[in-house]
Amino acid sequence: MGHKFLLAFVCLWVLSSFLSLHASSDGLVRISLKKKKFDLDSLTVAKNAAKHDIRLQNNGIYRDLGDSEVDIVSLKNYLGAQYFGEIGIGKSCEITYGSGAISGFFSEDNVVVGDLVVKDQVFIEATREASLSFVLAKFDGILGLGFQEISVENVAPVWYNMVDQGLVSEKVFSFWLNRNPEDTIGGEIVFGGVDPNHYKGKHTYVPVTSKGYWQFEMGDFFVGNQSTGLCASGCAAIADSGTSLLTGPTAVVAQINHAIGAEGVVSMECKEVVAQYGDLILEMLIAQNQLRANETQEQILNYINQLCDRLPSPMGESTVDCDQISNLPNVAFTIGGRIFSLSPEQYILKVGEGDAAVCVSGFTAFDIPPPRGPLWILGDVFMGAYHTVFDYDNLKIGFAEAA
Repeated sequence: MGHKFLLAFVCLWVLSSFLSLHASSDGLVRISLKKKKFDLDSLTVAKNAAKHDIRLQNNGIYRDLGDSEVDIVSLKNYLGAQYFGEIGIGKSCEITYGSGAISGFFSEDNVVVGDLVVKDQVFIEATREASLSFVLAKFDGILGLGFQEISVENVAPVWYNMVDQGLVSEKVFSFWLNRNPEDTIGGEIVFGGVDPNHYKGKHTYVPVTSKGYWQFEMGDFFVGNQSTGLCASGCAAIADSGTSLLTGPTAVVAQINHAIGAEGVVSMECKEVVAQYGDLILEMLIAQNQLRANETQEQILNYINQLCDRLPSPMGESTVDCDQISNLPNVAFTIGGRIFSLSPEQYILKVGEGDAAVCVSGFTAFDIPPPRGPLWILGDVFMGAYHTVFDYDNLKIGFAEAA
């Protein structure tokens, strides 16, 4: 086969298991999104998407025999009756995402989006997925909407081909994510423009500062009405529909979670053990002569709780008391000189029901190394509250209150 190229982007991600695809009478191409209630599996996927970077190794064996190159395919013997080996069709490749990696081969075909047919689109057919995220996920694939600058092999993404083939009237696409868990419709992606029914007021636009991700500069953070000064001199941020939570550098996210009263899951469990078995712990320490004479039992338990505070959560999870959500402060971001505020009901995700419910902070740590990082990722927690417009023609991104 001739050489073909790869369609692969880290951001934006769009789930391919859409509820429906259609072009409407107003000239906009709409993709309705399926909605799935947030559960423990979804949380695991979200955490993995912010933590793992798995790389695969090629399995092909190539040997130089004299003047010719020979492709060696190892055979396996099954009970002396069947001999079989593995071959690849097309150009093999590897794609590494924030959530893991896949390997497969390149293909080319027409892609149908609503009533639009994007011709000769190159994509990857996955033959191996090495991340738990792909196992737990409810979607069948990932459709990248980032810039060609971060495309493997510099292949044109489907959005570029939509534009080049004259399939959309405007070089704009937009996201509306419905955060109401009771609604069956999860939201819409609109290619070729913006639906005014999806937002309130006007959008605030900021320029794209680096082509790759949809990256822009973000200003100061506010917890309650107090400036944190964390990004007063500016922070790089991206908007990404494929990230469930809000992610940022570990040290800064730790400050935010502390300010909203969120504790690491392991720390919280440690304190629960101390509260329940404190007397037994003290008896054991006394029996082993581990207590100093001038220390009270209360002081010892305080020391132990301080040790609990220092225990890291493996995936960076932080939780709050579900009964205290209404008492938590708003958290706000400055974008384009405008304050974008999130209420605790918007940045806290409730997992489970009744007494078994766990309330998870929407802020999680993810350290993206240079040269791309450090970066803040405004994921679905933010994009659900604020309708987002990606203006490819003018290289800017806009936010307005979601309807």
